[in-house]
Amino acid sequence: MEKRSNKPHYHNHRQRLRERFAQNATGMADYEILELLLTYAIPRKDTKPQAKALLQRFGTLAGVFQARRSQIRSVPGIGESTLLFFRVLEECQARISQAPLVRKTVFSNPDDVSKMAIARLGRCEHEEFWTILVDNKNRLQAFEQVSKGTIDQAPVFPREIITLALEHRSSGVILVHNHPGGDPTPSAQDIMLTNRLQSLGKEMGIRILDHLVVAENSHYSFMEHGLMEKEANH
Repeated sequence: MEKRSNKPHYHNHRQRLRERFAQNATGMADYEILELLLTYAIPRKDTKPQAKALLQRFGTLAGVFQARRSQIRSVPGIGESTLLFFRVLEECQARISQAPLVRKTVFSNPDDVSKMAIARLGRCEHEEFWTILVDNKNRLQAFEQVSKGTIDQAPVFPREIITLALEHRSSGVILVHNHPGGDPTPSAQDIMLTNRLQSLGKEMGIRILDHLVVAENSHYSFMEHGLMEKEANH
């Protein structure tokens, strides 16, 4: 009498996916790549339904990885472990985008600065305020969160930002925050805050170099739009 395997039906399928990926990853369909990836977040279930549901909802692999967590959560079969898995991938992406700036001159890589900011904040569903701290050669020292708020505001205290710069012995600061609504155009409050920080920075010998407002796939630079005082850029 034939002995039946106690392994679940998807066990051999997962192994075949891994073997196919090892042999010819480029020949696999998008849903198969996503299905294989999800096996690391969902260890005891068939992940094909979730992979196909995600692609049906967001269209492409890029769409899946650019989706906000609340959007991913609404897809049938997606639980907290999968959401955490995507959060880990998002954090990896944000850190990878920061790598080109390490010990390099920030203002020779303006695209890298905006990419780093968008990778970190573009998909946030609430407003966050961060600072990019640089030395006297405009080399990256730190990229740190200052505050985390609601969907349309994050409390910011200018003296906290200056104190943070002094603690790092930074010469300059780039302000960064996001607009979850999708429009990076600065508000009147954003402009007032920037002006206040520039005035305070002058008093303390800290250059406020730029203020980037980011949305999901776009950004607004105060410096590029002529909203920064010229003295702050030297």
